Amino acid sequence: MVHLARAYGKGPVPLSEIAEKEHISPDFLEQLMVPLRNKGLVKSVRGARGGYLLAISPSEITLGDVMWSMDGPFVPVQCLDFVGETQDTCCMGILKPDCSTRDVWVLLREKVNETLNSVRLSDLCREAGQPLRLPTGQAGMPTGQAGMLGWEGSAPPLSAASA
Repeated sequence: MVHLARAYGKGPVPLSEIAEKEHISPDFLEQLMVPLRNKGLVKSVRGARGGYLLAISPSEITLGDVMWSMDGPFVPVQCLDFVGETQDTCCMGILKPDCSTRDVWVLLREKVNETLNSVRLSDLCREAGQPLRLPTGQAGMPTGQAGMLGWEGSAPPLSAASA
């Protein structure tokens, strides 16, 4: 995605070029493009000068958007799977109030999602060796912004999960 972000506005990029520069199998790259295309993050162009390109500006795509498209929400431990968030017990049958570590895992999930939603593809198009610089919020954490897919925080709304 960073390779496509750097080529934004210059036309489609063949997967063979990305595979060579990023040292990734072309077959594996093709598999990665399917969910990204399904979520509207990339477009494919057929023909001799075909390839892939970002469907929208790299400044509008967050790492959270990319991750959600590929893997769904970040869930550090199985018991936080957002499908069961409305239940009184986790998937292991433990009552949520009785779990001594649940709050730590929830906090971790929220901070990771906050960070992923604050880093945009355009932020990663900096020159090699340059540090990533993001606006900071409390305690130096990146400020949370909803990504292009419209979810933020601990998990996307259930309507986004079914999309």
